[in-house]
This record gives sequence, structure tokens and C-alpha cells, in this order.
Amino acid sequence: MTLCIVHQHPKILLAMKKRGFGKDRWNGFGGKVKEEETIEQAMLRELKEEGGIVTKDHKKVAILDFEFPNHLDINEIFQVHIFKASEIDGEPQETEEMRPEWFEIDKIPFDSMWADDIHWLPLFLADKIFKGRFVFDNNDQIIEHFLEEVKFLE
Repeated sequence: MTLCIVHQHPKILLAMKKRGFGKDRWNGFGGKVKEEETIEQAMLRELKEEGGIVTKDHKKVAILDFEFPNHLDINEIFQVHIFKASEIDGEPQETEEMRPEWFEIDKIPFDSMWADDIHWLPLFLADKIFKGRFVFDNNDQIIEHFLEEVKFLE
């Protein structure tokens, strides 16, 4: 899976998920990689489909694994490749799936985001490269997590 967040200091572009997995949460843009795509191609496609924008620059900054071991509907580990962009072409647009909004970094709505975001987003904002793992219970609360800065991603 992919996730791309646009960071133009002191602002960050998030989007309210309007349907599907993660509904009613602020997040970046992303989703599943199709069979014929690379991870980067999937990220670019999702960014265009969900927000109507294209990155001029982007870099992979993290790989995070998400597990939901007791969730009846989810029986896989999601590996998410996280990209950071600072320059975009186009104005973010609301789509069927997402409603984009710019936030000042000191006003990020962590209370309306996934519980893991408050742990790794500071590393993202500080231009770190990192890996991690988050395990969630049935109520989407973290029961175990691990984060580490790395020099490069494989």
C-alpha cells in the first residue's frame, strides 16, 4: 500500500476519508498497489484520483506495517510505503472518496486520525527516514508498536 502526505512548512495537506476503510478520519492520500504498478506509480495514481493533484517532487520516507490480529474483516498485515511531497501541480480537490484540507502543523487533528499517526508524524515532519510496526485491537487502538530511524529504506 501507499500513502503520500504533502508538507509545505508550516502546513500539511490531509484529507477526510469519506468512505471505505478509514472513513471519517484525516489521512494522507494512498491505497493499494495494482498488479501492473510499482509502489511509486500507485502513489502517484492515488494522489491524482483522491486529491486531483500531481507531485513535482516526492521521496519515500518510511515503511510501516499495520496489523489487526483480532479484527474479523482484516486478516493480513498492511505494509504501507509512505511518501513525502512538498511541491504539487494543481489545487487539491474534493473527490468521491476524500475531502482535502490544509492544516498548520501545530493544529494537526490527531484526535480525528488513526492512533498511530501521533507517533510517526513527528518523524515525518522532521525529515527523518524510518520504519515501524503497529498492532491494533478491535477498537483500532494501538496495543503494540515499534518505530526506528534508519539511514535508508530497502
